[in-house]
Amino acid sequence: MEALRATYGGSSSDSDLEDSPPRSNGTCHNSNHEESERLPPPPLELLHPPNSLDYLRAGQGNRVRSFPHVEGNYALHIFIPVYIPPATRKELAPFLKRVSSLIPGLHVVDVDVPLNVLCKDDQNLEQVALGREFHISLGRTVPIRVHQIDSIVAMLRQKLQPWRRYWIDFNKWEVFVNDDHTRSFLSMEVITGGLAEITRQIHAVDEIYRLHNLPEFYKDPRPHISLAWALGDISQSLKRVVEELNRSHNNGNMSQKHILSCKFSGIECKIGSKTYKLCKFPEE
Repeated sequence: MEALRATYGGSSSDSDLEDSPPRSNGTCHNSNHEESERLPPPPLELLHPPNSLDYLRAGQGNRVRSFPHVEGNYALHIFIPVYIPPATRKELAPFLKRVSSLIPGLHVVDVDVPLNVLCKDDQNLEQVALGREFHISLGRTVPIRVHQIDSIVAMLRQKLQPWRRYWIDFNKWEVFVNDDHTRSFLSMEVITGGLAEITRQIHAVDEIYRLHNLPEFYKDPRPHISLAWALGDISQSLKRVVEELNRSHNNGNMSQKHILSCKFSGIECKIGSKTYKLCKFPEE
């Protein structure tokens, strides 16, 4: 399978403030510099007992940015928050267990905990891997200057506030690979319900990016949320496993028309470590 571009370039998150403390275990990608070596972290067992939630969440800072840090720059990320309800988490857990048993080296996106560790306990798998906030990206994660923040946020609110509620259906398991082929992602893709609305929102964000000389999104956006990642381009093997498991579940829960269905609840953007609500609907 031809490698598919993910909405993030080599990272599970790119949300650094220019005045945040420097990271000691990350790597920055720059055409003029070789990757810095990642220092091994201390054993987590020394700080937390194995399988505790604190232990499992302790890897949250282990992220890699897709662009080099420049003093005065802030990382901008615009997204739709998505939450998986408890009943759906229980349905997805066996699927993730099977994928993890067939594809070693998978990690949970944003938490960066090995998936096979979480699979040893159903509660941890459902809470840590599936109980967090997921993101449908509406634009590339890009660095901006401090003087651009107010203008970008004001324009985003003006463009994105008028949206009405709609349903988002994640209908398909898909495999994506980031631009530099350093990571592969196991994702759920939106291919029917909500696709037209999300595409229009991406185009609205693109307009604002153009006005600020920022790179636009991909020409053929494929809205999705990612649940797990692995190092390198393993798209061929991961895709084969996903397709086989989908066929084996034809008579089970995974045979339904959608894997996950949720209501559009708003749009947020994260600039550095600060989150802005661009449009928000009350919980029903």
